[in-house]
Amino acid sequence: MAQEQEIQQEEKKKPNKVIPIILAIVLIGGAIFGVKEYIYASKHEDTDDAQIDADISPVVARVGGYVDSIFFEDNQHVNKGQELVKIDDRDYKVKLEQAQASQQGAGANVGVGQSQIFTTQANSASAKAEVTSAASKLEKTQKDYARYANLVKDGSITQQQFDQAKSDLDVARANYKAAQDQYKAAQEQVNTTRKQLKVTNTGVDARQADVDFAKLQLSYTTINAPASGITSKKSVQIGQLVQAGQTLFSVVNDNSLYITANFKETQLEHLRNGQKVKVEVDAFPDLELEGSVYNFSPATGARFSLLPPDNATGNFVKVVQRVPVKIKINANKETLDKLRAGMSVNVSVSIKD
Repeated sequence: MAQEQEIQQEEKKKPNKVIPIILAIVLIGGAIFGVKEYIYASKHEDTDDAQIDADISPVVARVGGYVDSIFFEDNQHVNKGQELVKIDDRDYKVKLEQAQASQQGAGANVGVGQSQIFTTQANSASAKAEVTSAASKLEKTQKDYARYANLVKDGSITQQQFDQAKSDLDVARANYKAAQDQYKAAQEQVNTTRKQLKVTNTGVDARQADVDFAKLQLSYTTINAPASGITSKKSVQIGQLVQAGQTLFSVVNDNSLYITANFKETQLEHLRNGQKVKVEVDAFPDLELEGSVYNFSPATGARFSLLPPDNATGNFVKVVQRVPVKIKINANKETLDKLRAGMSVNVSVSIKD
């Protein structure tokens, strides 16, 4: 018994080396982990406040009417320019026919105006000929009067003959003046008719504009896909009365996916355009994506909110703001087809190569 007690006392006196070894291992592991984290943090900027975005084109009705046909389903892929919705176009066809009829009437008025110009030009030419004839007669009577004036002095002709020559001269002068006035009136009539034709042509242009507008309105009854992509949020049915400006559905454009990462303002110091980015998608943990920083928002997200904060109210509490950063995704089509706008992701920007 005494020997056993001595052995136990000796074992108690021996130091336990297991605990120090474990502590040493923990400290070394913690130091290694801390160094790795420090090195990683010095070369990367990370955030989990990020999501996938895409260009979404809302399709809006440009004219009102009843929906006649729908050629797509929700979440269906469509190509740019593909006909998707048809609005009843009978009212717009009638309006086009009315505009075309008005245009034809205006065109007929142009023809009438041109005929009037030809007529007035002919009258002007006739009046000009009358002026020439009257001028010749006036010249002849002036010469006759001059001869009779010399003859009457020496008594070669009677006073009655001289008076007749003078009367003929007065008549010739009056006829010449009347012919000139008639020619001037004919010219003014030509100018007036031409001005009227210009007004008529303006009316024709206005009627042409009405026809073009009616055709444009008619073309709006056919709603085509604004871009290639997948339709979504369909809110239109056959027979529904839609109004101009009403949103019918949206198209998520192909090859338009990108990432919006909201970095803290304190993380922006070392971020630059073109830096490489690693992306982890929450929906696909095993999917490895790469990208690059494309650009930065001109303002923080709070500035674009419905009620932006006003720090001048006196109740100021400093809050670290976040700035949206756009990141391009570098991936093949098969990978991009798996992604959807709105998915949450984690991004890590390499700030030091």
